[in-house]
Amino acid sequence: MTDALAPTGADIAAMPWIERLLAFDTTSRNSNLGLIETVRDHLRSAGVEPVLTHHASGAKANLFATLPAHDGSSTGGIVLSGHTDVVPVDGQAWSSDPFRASLRDGKLYARGACDMKGFIGTALSLLPAMQATRLAKPLHLALSFDEEVGCVGAPLMIIDLQARGVLPEGCIVGEPTGMRPVVAHKGINLYRCRVHGHAAHSALTPQGVNAIEYAARMICFIRDLADKHRAEGPYDPHFEVPFTTAQTGMVSGGIANNVVPALCEFSFQVRNLPTVNADQIIRQIQSHAQDVLLPRMRAEHPDAGIEFSRIAVAPALDDAQEGAITQLVRALTQDHDKRKASYGTEAGLFKAAGIPTVICGPGHIEQAHKADEFVALEQLRECESFLRRVIRSMAVAD
Repeated sequence: MTDALAPTGADIAAMPWIERLLAFDTTSRNSNLGLIETVRDHLRSAGVEPVLTHHASGAKANLFATLPAHDGSSTGGIVLSGHTDVVPVDGQAWSSDPFRASLRDGKLYARGACDMKGFIGTALSLLPAMQATRLAKPLHLALSFDEEVGCVGAPLMIIDLQARGVLPEGCIVGEPTGMRPVVAHKGINLYRCRVHGHAAHSALTPQGVNAIEYAARMICFIRDLADKHRAEGPYDPHFEVPFTTAQTGMVSGGIANNVVPALCEFSFQVRNLPTVNADQIIRQIQSHAQDVLLPRMRAEHPDAGIEFSRIAVAPALDDAQEGAITQLVRALTQDHDKRKASYGTEAGLFKAAGIPTVICGPGHIEQAHKADEFVALEQLRECESFLRRVIRSMAVAD
């Protein structure tokens, strides 16, 4: 631990681990293996053998580790889950090095301090407490890659758990919630649309098919769908944005001002309420392309086309059947309010795999993803206290 952290953070047992994790630049475009292998080696030195599941490229990995129950069983129990990747710092004006922990005014600044290496570091620091406890059921640690780009890594880990017959009874995802339980979140559905036109000289526009213009029509249709959900619902007042949303995030196309563009590509996303079927919305978008726009395009040139590809999908977390893990977290935090998040997490993936899941972690989402991201030290202290209570709740009754 650096001297800069010592004055007011010395009482936080997790600080060395958090500082160590923050020093890894695990921006999603980079490998996370340095961090994962550091954690793996630490767990091995403590007698815990983790399982790694790798991305097809081999450059990234998830880590899943089990601390068995006192009788040696490794199934059931609770998962403490966090993602290791962080969002970019490009173009952001930071007051300090984003990949070096900096303490100012009772706040710990660095990329990932809030989202979500503070939680991961706290969980790792409590490994001795976990091992010193006579566990009635196992405790598991789950670290994933590429959550920030569409929950890419966690599905591989979940498939491996299912193949090995490891079925935890509950999961706590430590995303920043101010250490208050969040019981539901929206789904994320990220797609790419490629509009293929036909190139021509701009002086001869009737001989071409303008891909940008047809992409614009497609984009406007997506906006119209979003406006319809905003105006007509359905609504859920527990969400900050109480309706399903859709938007286009990136567009590229054309090669020169005097050429009818042959290609335009854009990405769009739908963030659906748990009660809204996102697949139906995607089908509406695809049907508009196929039934309305494509005939007009092919009347201009037979080779024109529109294609869609799915980039990433993370299912919504629905609170309709709150599990025992939710009741446990409510009891340990003494918080029984119903909170739902408009952002997405890996919680929906765990829930879809049959693992009841709740979200609870240090910091606030408003402090994440921006320059000078931070987590308050008091939140880290509260997180440590909470996780110690989780561990005690798993102990064999005397």
